[in-house]
Amino acid sequence: MKTLYLMRHGKSAWDDPSLDDHDRPLAPRGRKAARLVGHELKDRGARIGLVLCSTARRAADTADRLLEVMDAPDIPMERERGLYLCGARALLERLRDAPDSVSSLMLVAHNPDLHDLARELTGSGEERHRAALAEKFPTGACAVILFEAARWADLDSGAGRLADFILPRKLS
Repeated sequence: MKTLYLMRHGKSAWDDPSLDDHDRPLAPRGRKAARLVGHELKDRGARIGLVLCSTARRAADTADRLLEVMDAPDIPMERERGLYLCGARALLERLRDAPDSVSSLMLVAHNPDLHDLARELTGSGEERHRAALAEKFPTGACAVILFEAARWADLDSGAGRLADFILPRKLS
């Protein structure tokens, strides 16, 4: 079995219009969301073997804060420019290349890519989670998708079960 955590970066700051989109930091609300979701994942006993993270500052800051709160500084993280606004298909191809020795991984990236990917991969799960995911994938949210697969290369449309959809606004 494989467990996939799809984490959308927290709310970003728009204070400095001269900053390139890639360089925008987290807003206070985004920092809070990352901490809340990190605490929630820690409380639920989440075991993440690898983090794949966009190099955008808001995504990297989200991942750093989340792992800090989880007391998980030893989880390997790969920051990749290719995960920045690349499309759901590119995200899926990257996931399929993940090492099979890792049973659980987190992808920290952006919308609309994450929302499209989550909807594509999810074929079952609790109706309330599926309805919330169908509506939108808010900043700071985390979808937990389970797959009956031995290899990441076997991820396919509709093969995942949405086990949870963690929304920071429901945690505060």
